[in-house]
Amino acid sequence: MLRTALNTVARSSTRRAGFATTARAMSAGDTGAPPKLGGQGDAFQRREKASEDYAIKQREKEKLMQLKKKLEEQKAHLQQLSDHIDEITKNQGGEHN
Repeated sequence: MLRTALNTVARSSTRRAGFATTARAMSAGDTGAPPKLGGQGDAFQRREKASEDYAIKQREKEKLMQLKKKLEEQKAHLQQLSDHIDEITKNQGGEHN
């Protein structure tokens, strides 16, 4: 019984090996294949690169706008603190402002 089970396992593993595949390799001139000698590539690659560059610029623009907004908020907060300090010092009679 054990011998029969081992034979069937061994046979099934050899059958799977017959269906093994390799990774698809792109040849020169295929759409999406790397360009020869650092050329610009095909229209698909140029369009894809332009799309990626645009998306990156948009994200950077959004981040920059958020930073500018945060900077303005911080400046307003600092101005409030400065006004508060001036008000306290006037009431204490220290410096004459």
